[in-house]
Amino acid sequence: PDGSWQDVSAAEFAAEVLAVAKGLIAEGLRGGDRIAIMARTTYEWTLLDFAAWAAGLVTVPIYPTSSAFQARWILQDSGAVACAVETADQGRIISQERKQLPGLTHLWQFDTGALGRLKKLGQHLTDNAVAERRATLEPETPATLIYTSGTTGRPKGCVLTHGNFFAEVDNAIELLHPVFKSVSKYPASTLLFLPLSHVFGRMVAIGCLRARVRLGHAPSIQTEDLLADLAGFKPSFLLAIPYVLEKVYNTGRATAEKMGRASSFDRAARIAQRYGQAVEAAEHGTGPGPGLGLRAARALYDPLVYRRIRAALGGHVRYAICGGSPLGRRLAAFYAGAGIEIFEGYGLTETTAAATVTPPLKPRLGTVGWPLPGTAVRIAGDGEVLLSGGQVFQGYWDAERAVSVPVLDGGWFATGDLGALDEDGYLTITGRKKDIIITSGGKNVTPAPLEDWLRAHPLVSQCMVAGDNRSFITALITLEADGLAHWCRMRKKQGIPMRELVHDEELRTTLQRAVDEANRLVSRAESIRKFTVLPVDFTEESGHLTPSLKLKRAAIARDFADEIEALYRK
Repeated sequence: PDGSWQDVSAAEFAAEVLAVAKGLIAEGLRGGDRIAIMARTTYEWTLLDFAAWAAGLVTVPIYPTSSAFQARWILQDSGAVACAVETADQGRIISQERKQLPGLTHLWQFDTGALGRLKKLGQHLTDNAVAERRATLEPETPATLIYTSGTTGRPKGCVLTHGNFFAEVDNAIELLHPVFKSVSKYPASTLLFLPLSHVFGRMVAIGCLRARVRLGHAPSIQTEDLLADLAGFKPSFLLAIPYVLEKVYNTGRATAEKMGRASSFDRAARIAQRYGQAVEAAEHGTGPGPGLGLRAARALYDPLVYRRIRAALGGHVRYAICGGSPLGRRLAAFYAGAGIEIFEGYGLTETTAAATVTPPLKPRLGTVGWPLPGTAVRIAGDGEVLLSGGQVFQGYWDAERAVSVPVLDGGWFATGDLGALDEDGYLTITGRKKDIIITSGGKNVTPAPLEDWLRAHPLVSQCMVAGDNRSFITALITLEADGLAHWCRMRKKQGIPMRELVHDEELRTTLQRAVDEANRLVSRAESIRKFTVLPVDFTEESGHLTPSLKLKRAAIARDFADEIEALYRK
């Protein structure tokens, strides 16, 4: 409550898990019952998760920002008998839906002491009551039911088993040995700030306990809150999405520009990128590594730029595991040169998070690495990525029969993603199969490379490429609030209404340069010919992004149909 860190030992955590598990049993919950958790990334989330498993239950995450309709759908479809929320506001959302949820018999609230009451409720039970529940669990027993946010239609429930989690976690720890066992001078630790309603965060929470790594919880991903938490906790590695690493980089550059040192920062960034690329070449035996001049230049900028970047992440960070969407070769090389090794991973909810990850000492920038041990990757004839392994899910939830429905074809899961394997087995993700744009000229265009490049620009929040059945490619661009505020301050354009600012010639020229850079990645037929800047952003609240920040293309195309049409009329 006072913002200070509270230490919990492994023994104390185990005792709390046991006590809460007894409370769940005392409440009358039976093995296999589903209980939902709607909360931010907190210690209580992880505690209830493990307690539920100890009691033989199945946890069902709900994003803390979910609407009443979204929460009701998950609770209805999963058949949850209990739901834990963090706050009174979340409690009201669930309470107003309870008439339509006759099976939901329990509602608990973390911030009013619900877990403490559960502990008291189960005090009369012996440890054996929990041991008996745990003894019923098998590798194929469902552990969690995670609803994919989905860019179209209603979310589907992915059934992940205890065996899926063990296969994922043990193989990730094996491949990422330097991260979890910490070969740096600081003990291994991480601050978890991504939502635990996403499988990525759950996997790392389990992995930290499995590998005896110190784990912290940060409930806010707001820049000011997060940077303060990182400074206080000082993790040795991070679990991040590209947005966080882009934000740190862009904030660093904005600070340098404010001090009149933008050109110096840009020079330092180029040196870091060259250094990171030279190290990569040396590790693959395709180059001699950084030369004396490059080493000297990097040493010069380390106290001026790179150390400040590391300090923004707490000062002790040596590694970052990045997933969710591609980070981009340019930014990965920058962080490598600045002293933070990036391990990019690729996976889905259906694969219990990572199926591939960058191998230590063998990075290949711009790829998502090798398959985890025990995992196989295959590319179908149409370019779709197929996955097989112990972490691949059982199937999607069938609410009527309360079972999972298998969807694997001969043990292979069709991901819906497009990719390629190089001669050394490194996987590159090029886009989503269903996102392919086919122009009126018959050209197949994958929007992801253009969108990912533009989203990394400090002025750009979101970008959606359009052009299906059209003669050329266009884009809708939204502006990043902090980056735009800084840009306006530096040019004394504060106070200009957004509806006027989006037509500002200087702003459009800056964005045109970014579009021109992105277009270098693709052929002329795939390049963005025109773009429009929108006066509003795409957000989860506006219905244009999923909770994991993926574009809802159909919703955007519908709501901004006039703006898209105008690009083809001009």
